[in-house]
Amino acid sequence: MLAVTAARFSDDDPLSGLELGERPSPLPPPGWEVVHVRAAGLNHHDLWTLRGVGVPPERLPIVLGCDAAGVTSDGREVVVHAVVEEEDGDASILSERYDGTHAEVVVVPSANLVDKPPELSFAEAACLPTAWLTAYRMLFVQGGLRPGQRVLVQGAGGGVATAAIALARAAGMKTYATSRSEDKRRQALDLGAHEVFESGARLPERVDGVVETVGAATWAHSLRCLDPGGVVVVAGATTGADPPADLRRVFYRQLRVVGSTMGTRAELVDLLRMLSATGVRPAIDTTMPLADAAAAYARMAAGDVFGKLVLTPG
Repeated sequence: MLAVTAARFSDDDPLSGLELGERPSPLPPPGWEVVHVRAAGLNHHDLWTLRGVGVPPERLPIVLGCDAAGVTSDGREVVVHAVVEEEDGDASILSERYDGTHAEVVVVPSANLVDKPPELSFAEAACLPTAWLTAYRMLFVQGGLRPGQRVLVQGAGGGVATAAIALARAAGMKTYATSRSEDKRRQALDLGAHEVFESGARLPERVDGVVETVGAATWAHSLRCLDPGGVVVVAGATTGADPPADLRRVFYRQLRVVGSTMGTRAELVDLLRMLSATGVRPAIDTTMPLADAAAAYARMAAGDVFGKLVLTPG
């Protein structure tokens, strides 16, 4: 089978460790199933893997990719939940301990398979298990945000941020978004944001919650924008993980800072139902053949993307 692997690690030049080539087709252990991949989404997690984050050298080479939608050997159309639970209670994401989804075939535990709604395309479904599930959990589970409340999404353009904008608007929230890019601000409006602003700009009102994946560059702004008692939900730090905490503001205004990572299989089912009920669909920047994976990874690394990049077998 054709597959994209992390063959080496490099913090300075992560793409130098990416290799595309033939690998033996995997055999499923007991309790696992073969999925013929019809579409697989890219995530920044894939670049972190190439930097050596979360994967020890002895596991190389390992197939990259967390997200997939495809067809099982008996013809069932499925979405793959990317979090693999271990018997000892530990968990990993596909491509950390087990080969990932950027291949023609992936094997996963049967319990990780969720029926794909027929109204979703394979490409749309392949956008959901990491970025969209992360955004769903940030808003509705960890953030506890409700219809009618106000939310700020920092850094419009990334997969989690674009998902959060669409989901928040569909859930009846007043939705603000920021970006340094005028083009991405305009695209955020198309996704459903009520108003968009340059990064760091003053909002017309304080918000109940902030979706934060940018990190150091937006952290101070995220805290300043919150109403007393508000929550900032953090699921990334692409510009740095150690900004000043501003603890006086946190305790004086009784703010909540909540971490969030991925989501459960049950939450993925709920997310699929929400998309089926609302008609909301992921923003897909580009769909590219698996054979052009290196170019797709380079685009993601350059940041010239709005929404998701998706790989398909042909």
